[in-house]
Amino acid sequence: MSKYNFTDWIKAAGVRAVKTIAQTAVATIGTAAVMGAVDWKMVLSASALSGVLSLLTSVAGLPELETK
Repeated sequence: MSKYNFTDWIKAAGVRAVKTIAQTAVATIGTAAVMGAVDWKMVLSASALSGVLSLLTSVAGLPELETK
């Protein structure tokens, strides 16, 4: 991560994490047969965990950023 500008890294990693959170929420909600059966606590928990994992994965590198 030190090879990137920290502000650029935060922006790119944040965008990636938000996309991952949204995708996880859509997939988790979509698995319920009936909208009333959606366990919102599980949706929020899984989505938050996916966001954290996305940020941790971004530490390894972001292809969106060019090295300096």
